[in-house]
Amino acid sequence: MRRPGAPASWIWWRMLRQVLRRGLQSFCHRLGLCVSRHPVFFLTVPAVLTITFGLSALNRFQPEGDLERLVAPSHSLAKIERSLASSLFPLDQSKSQLYSDLHTPGRYGRVILLSPPGDNILLQAEGILQTHRAVLEMKVNHKGYNYTFSHLCVLRNQDKKCVLDDIISVLEDLRQAAVSNKTTARVQVRYPNTKLKDGRNSFIGHQLGGVVEVPNSKDQRVKSARAIQITYYLQTYGSATQDLIGEKWENEFCKLMKKLQEEHQDLQLYSLASFSLWRDFHKTSILARSKVLVSLVLILTTATLSSSMKDCLRSKPFLGLLGVLTVCISIVTAAGIFFITDGKYNSTLLGIPFFAMGHGTKGVFELLSGWRRTRENLPFKDRVADAYSDVMVTYTMTSSLYFITFGMGASPFTNIEAVKVFCQNMCVSILLNYFYIFSFFGSCLVFAGQLEQNRYHSIFCCKIPSAEYLDRKPVWFQTVMSDGHQQTSHHETNPYQHHFIQHFLREHYNEWITNIYVKPFVVILYLIYASFSFMGCLQISDGANIINLLASDSPSVSYAMVQQKYFSNYSPVIGFYVYEPLEYWNSSVQEDLRRLCSGFTAVSWVEQYYQFLKVSNISANNKSDFISVLQSSFLKKPEFQHFRNDIIFSKAGDENNIIASRLYLVARTSRDKQKEVIEVLEKLRPLSLSKSIRFIVFNPSFVFMDHYALSVTVPVLIAGFGVLLVLILTFFLVIHPLGNFWLILSVTSIELGVLGLMTLWNIDMDCISILCLIYTLNFAIDHCAPLLYTFVLATEHTRTQCIKSSLQEHGTAILQNITSFLIGLVPLLFVPSNLTFTLFKCLLLTGGCTLLHCFVILPVFLTFFPPSKKHHKKKKRAKRKEREEIECIEIQENPDHVTTV
Repeated sequence: MRRPGAPASWIWWRMLRQVLRRGLQSFCHRLGLCVSRHPVFFLTVPAVLTITFGLSALNRFQPEGDLERLVAPSHSLAKIERSLASSLFPLDQSKSQLYSDLHTPGRYGRVILLSPPGDNILLQAEGILQTHRAVLEMKVNHKGYNYTFSHLCVLRNQDKKCVLDDIISVLEDLRQAAVSNKTTARVQVRYPNTKLKDGRNSFIGHQLGGVVEVPNSKDQRVKSARAIQITYYLQTYGSATQDLIGEKWENEFCKLMKKLQEEHQDLQLYSLASFSLWRDFHKTSILARSKVLVSLVLILTTATLSSSMKDCLRSKPFLGLLGVLTVCISIVTAAGIFFITDGKYNSTLLGIPFFAMGHGTKGVFELLSGWRRTRENLPFKDRVADAYSDVMVTYTMTSSLYFITFGMGASPFTNIEAVKVFCQNMCVSILLNYFYIFSFFGSCLVFAGQLEQNRYHSIFCCKIPSAEYLDRKPVWFQTVMSDGHQQTSHHETNPYQHHFIQHFLREHYNEWITNIYVKPFVVILYLIYASFSFMGCLQISDGANIINLLASDSPSVSYAMVQQKYFSNYSPVIGFYVYEPLEYWNSSVQEDLRRLCSGFTAVSWVEQYYQFLKVSNISANNKSDFISVLQSSFLKKPEFQHFRNDIIFSKAGDENNIIASRLYLVARTSRDKQKEVIEVLEKLRPLSLSKSIRFIVFNPSFVFMDHYALSVTVPVLIAGFGVLLVLILTFFLVIHPLGNFWLILSVTSIELGVLGLMTLWNIDMDCISILCLIYTLNFAIDHCAPLLYTFVLATEHTRTQCIKSSLQEHGTAILQNITSFLIGLVPLLFVPSNLTFTLFKCLLLTGGCTLLHCFVILPVFLTFFPPSKKHHKKKKRAKRKEREEIECIEIQENPDHVTTV
């Protein structure tokens, strides 16, 4: 019958919603019946799949070797600029000029020598040069041939000698001064630009660190320094043999540095090679192996204990254990599929077991709760079908949202390959998780139900003796073999109410959280939570620093920390490439170049050439004079010969042209170097389009930094939009529109809370934290959806009674799952890796915020916000009144019945 005043469209939507809901429940009921009738089949198929794909995973395991491909944005302007710059000036020949902190291309070996506090490392020139000579004399053997650095080094074009850092020349001058009994003050070392013995001006800002200048020195003379950084660049010809020899040389280089560290106690040596970042990135997986196994044991223990009861008939400890194992074998199967499809393992995939476990065990505990809500007098097959009908509708919806959000993360819009690979694997894991839960775990539930129906002990699988037999046995035997008949009174229809979590929620927690005196404190708590979350969201910082993904006790991290402390005064060297012919002799062009280079320390042939013309009193105001003097005089002087590599000439007949050239710019920076370098990049790029000079800027580190913040935030924005779109589209179709509305509010609150709090916890927006934010969306829906939908469909008189009913129905499963999830995270604390620290912090906040909303915030806020329960109250009053009238009529018609009673 239509409610007065209700529009016809609303009735139509309501009927459609009920039809869909009943259709889904009917489908899940039939699915449960199918599983209960063929449990052996549904148990065998997943097991065979796991064995097949698991063995394939072991045979085809292969780690990812290209770190840039994984963590650098796949599509970026920096990669286009790199290709253009390399086509003009090969990067392999110019990587010594394009200094980069950690992202130097090709193979190389780098060492930082650090003196004790208060010492001047320039006074230890002899010891440093001994280390340098040891590196030059170091040999690696390949097929019977010994190779030294001179066989493998990058060669200079002008004299075909090895490219070495200019700080070596400075140290040679200091050593010679010491040998000839001269004071080191006679050797003028300036910072950051110093004049070498051959007359060249050299920038040593990245080679000398911890510098203290002479007070009131106009020429920036160095008084003392703490650290020296030396890089040895190896040639890369693109051949596999050359690369193998280079790899051997780098390994020997790192071993040599460890050996020299033991010999030189007065210096600290920190080494780095091209493979160091890759090695220390994969080191996390090696360090975490045992901890992941400990996590599994903890989750198994928690699930087993939380599924137990004193009642030996209805206790289900093995079902909790088998539920966790079900999720584990689904993950193994997903890993096998990944490796069969030529996937390569990387350390970011370490989060998949925890992500999949958090969702899979939720389905396990909900099915257990659904089983407890079924009637005991039904056959076990019907009880399984009823549990499926009750639980699998919501679990299907949440699994679909997992698939949609991570599927969007795996879409072409995602610009970080590590995020894309993770999301692809997560989609496969979710599908297999869902299949294994309703098949493998459902079969286990069928067998457990059959044992319960036949009154077998839940642990020992033996027949439970009768009450008369138990009365004649000792107390310990009664305790072990009791099926709860003594605790169950005649008016208790559900013996599962004695489960310790359900008993706690029903008898203690529900009454406490809905108490009128508790509600104001909960509101204050939420305001504090929202304030800190909002404050954190205003301080979000991107995590382009690759150190966030490495093992924390690795040599790369130690090297990066020392480098950041002593060599952070100047940015990486920025290559400034003019890729079109330019009138360098024109005064307006010269002014534009000066304006572009203002604020930078420039290593420029143009600046040196202008100064040369001024000192030599030579006029070169036209093209022919400018190029003629440049080629015949300037570039032939020894101190300027190295600038030949920075200019590309072309000859058209008798006329020479400059078709391209390059300069080097270095910006002054502070300890937050990376952020300032990104700002410099974003400042220079627009100028290349607005100025008359056509140029590009490039440094190898730009490939990792370019629009990194946008690249990592796009997946979570797309995933969030996908969830919002699905919930809005199903607003009037699934269960109840207000349920979706409350779900959107709850998920938004949890997501912003995790985002803000993780920022306050010093977590940057890198690929791991972004994946955790995508997971937070789904984890929140997974736990809030059943609670909210049960609340909006409840028919009790008041909102308080409805929220109590919801907590009593779903609170046990939610508490079991979140507790197991959080306990399983604890071993990650003991993995010495920045990646696992980030994973632990983000997932801890995810579980904590979800628990706070499910058990504190929602139970209070739902008691004084819509939906209203007054219409249910009116309906019940009308039914009660109608029943009372019928009883009165029956009594009036049969007064003898009253007398008899």
